[in-house]
Amino acid sequence: MEGRTTTIIRTVGDVIDARAITTVFQPIVRLDSWNHRRHEVVGYEALTRGPAGTPWEEPLRLFAAAAEAGRLAELDWVCRAGAYRAAIDAGLPVGLTLFVNAEPAALGAPCPPDLAPTILDAQLRLRVVTEMTERAIADDPAALLTAAEACRGSGWGVALDDVGAEPASLSVMPFVHPDVVKLDRHLTQQPGGAYAARVVNAVVAYAERTGAAVLAEGIETEQHLAGALGLGATLGQGWLFDRPGPLPPDVAERRCSLSVPLVAPPAPTGGRTPYEIVAARRPTAEATKRMLLPLSHYLETKAQDPAEPPMLLASFQEGAHFTRATARRYSAIAETAALVAVLGTELPSAPAPGVRGTAFAGNDPLRGEWNVIVVGPHFAGALVARDLADTGPQERRRFTYALTYDRDLVLDAARALLHWIVPT
Repeated sequence: MEGRTTTIIRTVGDVIDARAITTVFQPIVRLDSWNHRRHEVVGYEALTRGPAGTPWEEPLRLFAAAAEAGRLAELDWVCRAGAYRAAIDAGLPVGLTLFVNAEPAALGAPCPPDLAPTILDAQLRLRVVTEMTERAIADDPAALLTAAEACRGSGWGVALDDVGAEPASLSVMPFVHPDVVKLDRHLTQQPGGAYAARVVNAVVAYAERTGAAVLAEGIETEQHLAGALGLGATLGQGWLFDRPGPLPPDVAERRCSLSVPLVAPPAPTGGRTPYEIVAARRPTAEATKRMLLPLSHYLETKAQDPAEPPMLLASFQEGAHFTRATARRYSAIAETAALVAVLGTELPSAPAPGVRGTAFAGNDPLRGEWNVIVVGPHFAGALVARDLADTGPQERRRFTYALTYDRDLVLDAARALLHWIVPT
């Protein structure tokens, strides 16, 4: 994979065509094993470098140029395959975890045929955690969620990278359901302040509920190490432990006493709707639409938190119920929210600025439901209602409904709705 040909490199296309990338590795260590510059390595992160002496040697420039050329997905496959092949050739044992970066959108693209044997070999011989940067949340949260589920379905782990750089990541984190949460290096190196406290509280709460590992990046000094431990990290990487380079010559003989954990995935929703999930565990009541509207509006106000941007998911039965006034409210929320998505019959893919739309058929199970679900780093609430099929004025239509603030139950309902928004 590395330096496969002697092709002259004139463009980023030449780099990709020649598979002319190099992989270096940085160790990931158990922080509680650090003692007088001795530490236990539990895995390695694979890092890509372009051809030395070219404008694309640095990975940021390489990926930016590939994106501009419309070949980002292919480059991503090349880099991942290169990392797998280098680790396999070095004899990386299955007890050590290989962390490999991936662009979420690229995971949906087909694998180039020449790389397929390496990908299959890696699935059989390596223990991989695929890293997805939280910055993908701002670009395409749906692709991030789809990619995370695809990796988990292949039996590999998932890491959410650079957590803390993008506030919206804290709300999306439970749906990505990472096995490893990687704290952004700026938090490690400057752990004080209100923002760091918000991130740490959300990450620790998630890790406590799921058993996920917390990994601190950018540990370069003993002071950074102390900061990482103060943030609740159990794993770390950075120049204090080692700089990126080739895998050690004796890596095949290395062992670790505790592997990076892979957490249990969320229970499948079984195709149930949000109302079916909540009503099975909470008592329901009957109310008119006029009575339920204030409850819906209250939840919408909880989605307006720029400091800790939440997700807002809603289904409106018919696209016509997503009125101009509702569209204005949801578009305003979308300016700061992690994700705003709505469903209904005959809804366009972008029913309002910043709002993701999903249409379903008139006979879809969601056709009879009105759901408003908000999930933030700490707040979670859901209004789920089923239409009793009244005729007459809209505001007098009756629904059976349930209202819950049980976080686990709200997350189950939100995951169910996401399967309509982000099919996997």
